[in-house]
Amino acid sequence: KNAIRKSIGGKRAGAGRPATGTDPARTFRLSDEFMTRLDEWAARQPDKPSRSESIRRLVEIGLLAKG
Repeated sequence: KNAIRKSIGGKRAGAGRPATGTDPARTFRLSDEFMTRLDEWAARQPDKPSRSESIRRLVEIGLLAKG
């Protein structure tokens, strides 16, 4: 067979999806209305951030707000 053999006690080289980041993923639910507002906010930004980046920015703005 042409299968790649794994070394004893480990995965074969190159197996699995490569890591995409170092921070753990967080999962939470958002309403469709909230997602629409989020997308509209992102569309008004000069660099058109992704949803993930939009959420990070808005949370940061909220954390920096006084009061």
